[in-house]
Amino acid sequence: MPEPKRTVPLAGSERMLVPGARVLRAAHENEWLEVTVRLRRRRPLPSVDDLGMRPIHQRQHLRHEQFQTTYGAHPEDVSQVEAFAAAHGLRVQGKELARRSVVLGGTVSSFNRAFSTRLMHYEHPDGAFRGRVGPLSLPAELEGVVTGVFGLDTHRLIRHHPRPRPLRTSHALVTRELPQVFSIPDLATLYNFPEGDGAGQCVGLLEFGGGYFPEDVEQSARDLGLPMPEVVAVSVDGVRNTPSRSKDPRSSQGASTGEVELDMEVVGALVPLARQAVYFSDFTEKGWVDSLAAAIHDTENKPSVLSISWGFSEMDSIWTPACMEEVNELLQEAATLGITVCVASGDDGSEAQEQDGYAHVVFPASSPYALAVGGTTLLANGGAITEEKVWNTGSQLQPGGGAGGGGISAYFARPSWQGNAQVPASVNPGHRLGRGVPDVAANADPYTGYLVVSKGERGAVGGTSAAAPLWASLIARLNQQLGRPVGYLNPLLYASLGRVGCNDITVGTNDPTFGRIGGYAAGPGWDACTGWGSPNGQRLLATLRGTSEQGF
Repeated sequence: MPEPKRTVPLAGSERMLVPGARVLRAAHENEWLEVTVRLRRRRPLPSVDDLGMRPIHQRQHLRHEQFQTTYGAHPEDVSQVEAFAAAHGLRVQGKELARRSVVLGGTVSSFNRAFSTRLMHYEHPDGAFRGRVGPLSLPAELEGVVTGVFGLDTHRLIRHHPRPRPLRTSHALVTRELPQVFSIPDLATLYNFPEGDGAGQCVGLLEFGGGYFPEDVEQSARDLGLPMPEVVAVSVDGVRNTPSRSKDPRSSQGASTGEVELDMEVVGALVPLARQAVYFSDFTEKGWVDSLAAAIHDTENKPSVLSISWGFSEMDSIWTPACMEEVNELLQEAATLGITVCVASGDDGSEAQEQDGYAHVVFPASSPYALAVGGTTLLANGGAITEEKVWNTGSQLQPGGGAGGGGISAYFARPSWQGNAQVPASVNPGHRLGRGVPDVAANADPYTGYLVVSKGERGAVGGTSAAAPLWASLIARLNQQLGRPVGYLNPLLYASLGRVGCNDITVGTNDPTFGRIGGYAAGPGWDACTGWGSPNGQRLLATLRGTSEQGF
């Protein structure tokens, strides 16, 4: 009788029981699943920090075809996974060398045996899900070949969606009830955006659930005297554009629809002639990995900038280390391809949706390869900014509460390019010296919000969910003006670009509990509330061109 093959734990696959979850029953043995298996690169990527320090005109980004043949999965590794699948009664549903992924289909019983796990169904206040506890196992010969397995768990990563002002009313009433709200093009004027309509550019939007009503996006454009943007809806893992008009805050589809339409209308108002590639997937670990890989390696639409308004705190009960590593590596791949990835830093300040007494930051904004976008409160008069400070109206638990996310990563080390930015140690015990978040900021307070059309109604919305696509639209204009993508911006931002090209925010803190958990204060230069500050688009463009103008 043959000896059983030696198995080893899959690094980073350990899964803890989600707080608040209760076991219902074992998953049915014949339930069909589709799972993404991620593979190693055929060779390590070169340092993107070196790439990021070069002037824009000296950068040589990889083409998609170059990436696949040089850094994609090796066909021999794919063959090994195919043999593993056949030995365990699993079917190969698809494979992509550039994305380094093989999709396997099979029953719960087959996956349980293949990965030495036991899938269960759980109930949870945020929704029932299928999941597991502990690590996954693989045959020893696949150690190092397989880097992640995603899709066995369906726990939804919960976040708060774009924050509306307290009451929905007409535009006329909004301007009287709130300190100030802005049409989106007005923000481009206040932030001194360079000329540009986005022609020839593609902005990718990652969306998790919900969808958009074309008539809402068209009405938003019509209100501004702009054309309807070109939109391509890209289905990932079978998830499609499924908008909902539900106003019930418990409806994830309704809330997600508000998010999708906000992203699209900000981009449509600021770069109306840019193509929008909207990637729809599930808000699960598999959804994150698959949609990000689909967007970055999209050889048809080829977005030069991505905007991500979603995320969750760096909690090990939510993200597995394997998922965080895969998302981080995909963002690194984006940098080599010349894609700038703008990610919202969250709307709950240093609390980051957790109520455990500690400060947190949101992932994937905390990835060193993301341009993390924080939030401000903006006031203006006569076409000029009169005041801008850290957005902080208190805890999410209070009506109207919210704050721009920021702080020190508990997962990622401090990048070399943050070495001279005076990034503080974490306020948490141990005072870790990690990656500082955010990198930049923009208006996010719903009380000084963005006028949009959603679910057939006009209203004001805020959140870093709005600030991220604003920065993505600015990057698209910069790309258009420069005639090439700026790509990975962080190293240049910390070398000189941030000091010259951003409006320094020096007032406010991001502790929404005002002292109970600790947070960070704004000050001259970079800070863990608003990064280098809000954009001055013309100065960014001039600096990237390597020119100087009087008064810089």
